[in-house]
Amino acid sequence: MMKQKVTAVLLSAFIAFSSAGVSGEAASVPGKATWLWDSQAMAADASGTVAFLVSKQVNTVYVQIDQRIPASTYHMFIEKAGSKGIRVYALDGSPDWVDAGDSGRQQLMDWLADYQKTATARQKFSGIHLDVEPYLYSGWTNNRDETVQAYQALLAKAKSNAASLRLPLEVDMPFWFDEISYSNSYGKGWLADWVIRQTDSVTIMAYRDSAAAIRDLVKHEMDTAVKYKKPLEIGVETAFSAEGDYLTFAEEGEAQMNRELDALKRAYTKVGSFGGVAVHSVESWKTMKR
Repeated sequence: MMKQKVTAVLLSAFIAFSSAGVSGEAASVPGKATWLWDSQAMAADASGTVAFLVSKQVNTVYVQIDQRIPASTYHMFIEKAGSKGIRVYALDGSPDWVDAGDSGRQQLMDWLADYQKTATARQKFSGIHLDVEPYLYSGWTNNRDETVQAYQALLAKAKSNAASLRLPLEVDMPFWFDEISYSNSYGKGWLADWVIRQTDSVTIMAYRDSAAAIRDLVKHEMDTAVKYKKPLEIGVETAFSAEGDYLTFAEEGEAQMNRELDALKRAYTKVGSFGGVAVHSVESWKTMKR
């Protein structure tokens, strides 16, 4: 009888694995994430911050690392968040990280290495989330090819750092990286495809105010994520934008945003690579109209 049970379990596991392989979709559980840039506010009111996240049904928060804040503050916040089922990722990044010096990445990774060593299991970060936007660096205009390659080198090093810390590496990426080509020591192709392939997960900054428009923007990225069996998260904006009302839900308000996000979730129900949605950010989300 025991042998039959074991055989049945193994057979079920094999079928599940085979089905995932046939579909070409990544095994991911869609969630709801957000960015928390004001670490000082988090430090001043950890309980209030966690309560806000719980009220918005967030299960992953990207907290910017401010190295002036004591590690014990992050210990406390991660424990509080974890008790509510919320994962905390270490967030950082800057356009000038693509500079040849690459000191920003190294400082973050050194800080994280020290932090993870001294933290208990309930106090550790669950992953690394980078927001490095190379198109805001001066080299993007002056020498794009070189800047793209420097950006790729940075992510390759970050992936190695993350692996040594046994943490997943996630990155923010604009939807239009599928229009940026590269041909260098990293091969040849579209930058969006390379980033999705080389990292553990990508959050697409698909800043539009309707599910239909967002789906049009991320079609290539979603297809690529399915191809490489990687989770793809879709990010939306809640702050007012001088570039146009259609980029954000600030005018429509939270109720309309939630309806559009629900429509996205329904559209991607059968797409295993859909990693969920991310709302940018805690600071503007708190003040947007309901």
